[in-house]
Amino acid sequence: MRTLWLLRHAKAAGEDPEGDHARPLTGRGERAMEALAGWAKGASFAPQLALCSTALRARQSLALLLPALARPPEIVYEDALYLAPARRLLNRLRKLPDATARVLLVGHNPGLQELALLLADRASDTPAERLAEGFPTAALAGFECRAGWAALASRSARLTRFLTPKDLEAGRD
Repeated sequence: MRTLWLLRHAKAAGEDPEGDHARPLTGRGERAMEALAGWAKGASFAPQLALCSTALRARQSLALLLPALARPPEIVYEDALYLAPARRLLNRLRKLPDATARVLLVGHNPGLQELALLLADRASDTPAERLAEGFPTAALAGFECRAGWAALASRSARLTRFLTPKDLEAGRD
């Protein structure tokens, strides 16, 4: 079985003189990622591959999460993931080799939320209901994918976890 994690970058600063791609994380965003890293240390969170948008806020989010992992994943930064719509993200995931069992994708909304809602099967009702309400910054959605990556399609994965910064603050994981 394959595992897919979708991570929306943490809270970023407003406008940046160098443009949207260069927006850094805020202090709140850094704290949210540190809390998520604390959760990751005690969870079975061990991606083999991390696909990450080249936007500064996405790269910084991933960098804050990496120290919590027992083994660092292979990291691939891709321009095509920057503000990518759900279909582009899905097509990228379909190209993954089946030998890669655990993948983390770090990106942006609305594409991540749309992808998550597209993938979630009917058995994912409770987490999917929460996900339908929004995919906040620094939120993490976890899926079990029964088929190979090439077979990813609508309702083909089970949403097993939807974790937000508010969940971590409240001690819910």
